[in-house]
Amino acid sequence: MRSTSSTLAKANALAELLRELDDDDLAIACRLFAGSPFGAADQRVLGTGWSAIIDIVLELSQANEGELSASYQKHADVGDVTEELLAAHGRQPEPPPLTLAEVVLAFEQIASTRGSGAKRAILESLIRRATAVEAKYLVKTVTGEMRIGLRSGLLEDAIAKGTGAPKAKVARAAMLTGDVGETAVRARRGTLDETRLHLFHPLGWMLATPVLELGEVAKRFPPPYLVEDKYDGVRVQVHKEGDRVEIYSRTLDAVTHRFPELLDPIRALPGAFILDGEVLGWRGERAIPFVQFQRRLGRKNVDADLQRELPVALFAFDVLAENGEVLLEVPLADRRVRLAQYPFAWPLYLSRSEDLAVAEDELPARLDAMFVAARERGNEGLMVKDPRSPYRAGRRGMEWLKVKRALRTLDVVVTGVEWGHGKRHGVLSDYTFAVRDNDQLLDVGKAYSGLTDEEIAEMTKWFLEHTIRDLGRYRAVEPTQVIEVAFDNVQRSNRHPSGYALRFPRIVRLRPDKPVTEIDTLETVRTIASAGDGSDVTGV
Repeated sequence: MRSTSSTLAKANALAELLRELDDDDLAIACRLFAGSPFGAADQRVLGTGWSAIIDIVLELSQANEGELSASYQKHADVGDVTEELLAAHGRQPEPPPLTLAEVVLAFEQIASTRGSGAKRAILESLIRRATAVEAKYLVKTVTGEMRIGLRSGLLEDAIAKGTGAPKAKVARAAMLTGDVGETAVRARRGTLDETRLHLFHPLGWMLATPVLELGEVAKRFPPPYLVEDKYDGVRVQVHKEGDRVEIYSRTLDAVTHRFPELLDPIRALPGAFILDGEVLGWRGERAIPFVQFQRRLGRKNVDADLQRELPVALFAFDVLAENGEVLLEVPLADRRVRLAQYPFAWPLYLSRSEDLAVAEDELPARLDAMFVAARERGNEGLMVKDPRSPYRAGRRGMEWLKVKRALRTLDVVVTGVEWGHGKRHGVLSDYTFAVRDNDQLLDVGKAYSGLTDEEIAEMTKWFLEHTIRDLGRYRAVEPTQVIEVAFDNVQRSNRHPSGYALRFPRIVRLRPDKPVTEIDTLETVRTIASAGDGSDVTGV
């Protein structure tokens, strides 16, 4: 998979492998290729930190810190470092050889075990029996960084090729069950049509495409348009059946415990359903600014005092399933009609929306006025949607467009941090950040302003606990913390491997609600750079 950029070659090679596996190994292999030992619907986590992995690798390879640092500087991937150090020192695996079933059993034991020492012991015993290349991919699975150029659509294509099942049916079953392993077995057995929606696993999100200027909207799809306020909160997916309610985040994690005051009102709604919406800090009739609200998001325990200080509301803008009926293929306009029939009452609301049908030359001015009004209501901007569109779970397309703010911003991931100067001496306040380029993370800038002292102190503690390499003043850190940065423009630069640098970047806010898979891409940076300064047009 990793050695070729050809999607056809990847799909054919994987299809050939899948044909050779029995049903049990087929399910396991597909889940591992998807980057998870348990499947997307399974909320278990391994909870093994990078520092424990590095300690195991150093112990088994007998490599020193200098070799570790040099290897990481070359690869920037803990899995590749693992393979290189184990192979360079000639470490041989202990018998007997590993099987797929034993690997998953060990992962299940790690997930169910409490205590970092006990978890580490299980992982170490697994890696002891692994060859260097096996150890590489065990570590990649643990860290969630497979990086072999195999996206979900390509894996589904390989399952279709390997079993003879239609690709569309494979993709639908994987989406409904949240388990690509179960889907592969169903595809082989010819039972994909029997697949039913499993509640209480998060479906993929339909994502919006940013527009660089208001005039672009009419080029994406014709009128009419469904225009909604873009709320400045955290996107959630709400599942309800009977008395059970679960709330899932953009990272596909269950975050139900973070919003206890929403649970009884959601239970009071009739029927079983899946809603797509946004949770905001909400006081009176206005959103609490996200920079204040995000203090609540980082708390594991939300007590009564915090609920009073930072109350929340749910704004629902879509319904994906209702009483066993999957609504993904139903046009958005019809889904909104269904959603409007729900008896929402505080703290549950139907999102604000307006139908708009105007000529192309009138559209920018109308949208600009609506954008200003949305900002005056305390919201982030606008969403412009095609009312004819289905819900494309897990896809980004041109049927949903986001118009956020006149100030251009990007969502990026922190890859390195530095100790600050002056009053910030003793805290890690200078953040180097990257965008995605396929399976790589490429740095595009460094920012040190925008966060509060409290946020910097909290993040310093996190970065110290999640350092990959300590180079004195600079630390390479686990690339999992997403931030939103604003900037004036983009310029070409030899300073960063991306070939670009953001001019005058500053941190707008932390984005704990956003996974690294959804940060902005190098292609977006190129587009902004080719557009010139762009600081006076609607940004991303």
